[in-house]
Amino acid sequence: MRLGYSLGYWSAGPPPHALETVLAAERLGFDSVWTSEAYGSDAFTPLAWWGSRTTSVRLGTAIAQISARTPTATAMAALTLDHLSGGRFVLGLGASGPQVVEGWYGAPYPRPLARTREFVAIVRQVLAREAPVTFAGDFYDLPLPGDQGMGLGKPLKPTVHPLRADLPIHLAAEGPRNVALSAEIADGWLPMFYSPRMDDEYRALLAEGFAARTDGRDPAGFEVVAPVPVVLADSVEAAADQVRPFVALYAGGMGAKGANFHRNVLDRLGYSAVCDEIQAHYLAGDKARAAAAVPVELVRDVALVGTPDDVRAQLPAWRATTITTLVVQGDPRTLPAVAELLRDA
Repeated sequence: MRLGYSLGYWSAGPPPHALETVLAAERLGFDSVWTSEAYGSDAFTPLAWWGSRTTSVRLGTAIAQISARTPTATAMAALTLDHLSGGRFVLGLGASGPQVVEGWYGAPYPRPLARTREFVAIVRQVLAREAPVTFAGDFYDLPLPGDQGMGLGKPLKPTVHPLRADLPIHLAAEGPRNVALSAEIADGWLPMFYSPRMDDEYRALLAEGFAARTDGRDPAGFEVVAPVPVVLADSVEAAADQVRPFVALYAGGMGAKGANFHRNVLDRLGYSAVCDEIQAHYLAGDKARAAAAVPVELVRDVALVGTPDDVRAQLPAWRATTITTLVVQGDPRTLPAVAELLRDA
């Protein structure tokens, strides 16, 4: 199981000491570093800026939102970063949720799976560069039909020759159908709130997706790149306190009531009643009570927390999962200790 590090998306500004963290991750032998975007910083620019100082660590978006750019613009950014990094870029894509898509991008959200399928198909056409890109779908038309514009659109292929036609595309997915879709059309899966308790179910969903593949790609190279909070402290409770606000944000505040896909993952883990309480406090504006309502059992299901001995005791269950890269979420100052612990245990 390889190690990655998540830089996430920015809060009010750039994360402090981010470049030093990226360089430390590479020096410590981490396989990859990952950025993301919500409705502030974008996922591509930080990778180009910080990644320019690296030579071996892979650079991935986890995630770039498909509503933020057209498929061809996304492919342009991906092939550009892949050239600049010498073939180290990984394109992680996700549909986000209706609040962001319709509120920030002003685009309709329904049928995100079908939209994702079309999006990935167009990106792959651009990267293959075998012919001018054409597509006629429910969401994307290339070229634009003549009755919708000036009628002058023509099929084009990128002027730049992509460094890798098989540049890896990963999908962020949480619902069962989305997980299966990632195995069907992508090269990797970016889960959220992965828990070893769900491993058998996830393996079955991935197998369903592999069985539906029609492009001949070998499932043996498929990656499961899971972000996991890792917090070292004097006790499990003290470490869990650092993860509780994160869980409360995603279970209670990320997404509308009744349309929160992050919360749905925790529902499937058996925490529906807990999530009701978390969400009620969060939507009432009481973030502290929302965090306090997150039980330590939930934290331990989706995170590695506690003393080094506590974490060592949890690791065998994680190593037995289908995860291929564990992406550490945590204080960058603890990166050396976390790297040593996760490698040696």
